[in-house]
Amino acid sequence: MALSSPGTGAGPGSGSDFGTHTGAGTNTSSGTTVGSGTTAGADTSTGADTTTGAATNTGAGPGSPVAPRPTRGLLPLLLLGNSAMYALYAGVAGMLLALQIEAIDPADKVANFGLVAGVSAIFATVFNPVAGALSDRSGRRNPWILAGGLLAVPVMLLLGSVHTVLLVTIAWCLGQAVMNVYQAAITSVVPDRVPVASRGKASAAVGLGLPIGSTLGALVGAAFSEDYRTGYLVFGAIVAVTSVVFTSLAREERMPPRPPLPVRQQVAAFGSALGDHDFRWAFIGRALLVLGYFAVSGFQLYILKDHTDLPAGLSAEEAVAVLMPVNSVAMVVSTVLGGWLSDRFDRRKLFVGASAALAAVALVVPALSSSWPAMLVFSVVNGLGFGCYMAVDTALVTMVLPAAEDAARDMGVLNVANAGPQIVAPFVASAVVSIGGGYTPLFIVAAVLSVLGALAVRPIRSVR
Repeated sequence: MALSSPGTGAGPGSGSDFGTHTGAGTNTSSGTTVGSGTTAGADTSTGADTTTGAATNTGAGPGSPVAPRPTRGLLPLLLLGNSAMYALYAGVAGMLLALQIEAIDPADKVANFGLVAGVSAIFATVFNPVAGALSDRSGRRNPWILAGGLLAVPVMLLLGSVHTVLLVTIAWCLGQAVMNVYQAAITSVVPDRVPVASRGKASAAVGLGLPIGSTLGALVGAAFSEDYRTGYLVFGAIVAVTSVVFTSLAREERMPPRPPLPVRQQVAAFGSALGDHDFRWAFIGRALLVLGYFAVSGFQLYILKDHTDLPAGLSAEEAVAVLMPVNSVAMVVSTVLGGWLSDRFDRRKLFVGASAALAAVALVVPALSSSWPAMLVFSVVNGLGFGCYMAVDTALVTMVLPAAEDAARDMGVLNVANAGPQIVAPFVASAVVSIGGGYTPLFIVAAVLSVLGALAVRPIRSVR
């Protein structure tokens, strides 16, 4: 996983938490910061992934004259809390779960992993609005952060103790549930407690949690690859300890309870937003690129085991621990640089299209060569392409929103383009690998999807 979903922004020091993580779970978030820190839309967390309904609050929030001052040191706490969350997503869904499924049924590991990943992603997407509504209705975030974090330990213990694909699926769905409770609440801390003028820095802190957490998750996962049961407990403990630290140090005042948006209104909002020409094409482009990206990243461990010619003495688990930091650094660099350059030249479509095309080029490399150097090149180039794409595309989307007064709603609609493909990706990937007889066809299909994603921005008229 190269998750997804990095914290992206349209300029240096800005961030849009597109927290997309999959492998077997998704999370998306659209608190969007444009340029050098002007927040557009609203932070919406979706774990697996989609959290709706846990974004903004009315009443005495940070934008209100009576808003409480944010806790001193809140930004480092946000970085810590999000890093722990992404570490679990990367280490569990990206490595330990794949190893466990392989141990249960080596012959059908690809199909089984695709099934577990897809089913749990669907569950997380359905459950996430429930998790968001829980904290919204209570007007509190800290109790839900603490509850989700502490419950991660027994759920990870359960996950490590089961021995059938069915029970793994059930246990990981429970894992998604508790992590969605944690994620929905911690993502809402930014709009709840951070003044608008400081949202850029806060979003950057949240966004940096992805590369840091992903790297930590890969390293810990590799360290416990021979004992995944203990590895599960370590990840559960990381989240649990982090939840205690965060809730102990981050002061909270009760917010006015917010009723959930009725399903009928959500469906109507979805159709209304996609009726806009430019927004529809931005939505299509995002969905195509995310689908191609996660179809490959979710199966990274199996690709290294079954497709890549690794150097003598380097295991697939150790290779993941090498590739993840490389990819994360490339993603951070391109996120900042791409956002800055697009601001400097006032061009969005050019950078979005070029970065999507670059991601396609990256995917061709391991399709042509199964060598270890080819995977290193793929990891760097893919990180550069995807990081730049998410940074500039997020800015582009904020410029094509159908109506300013519905910005938060429409950014929530965009989350479907983030989370939906992550649900489909495991099924698509396992089918392509099974039918195509290997991973080369998967790289080609993903490259084609990236090219289509690049072309999808061409019909957009209102942005250069």
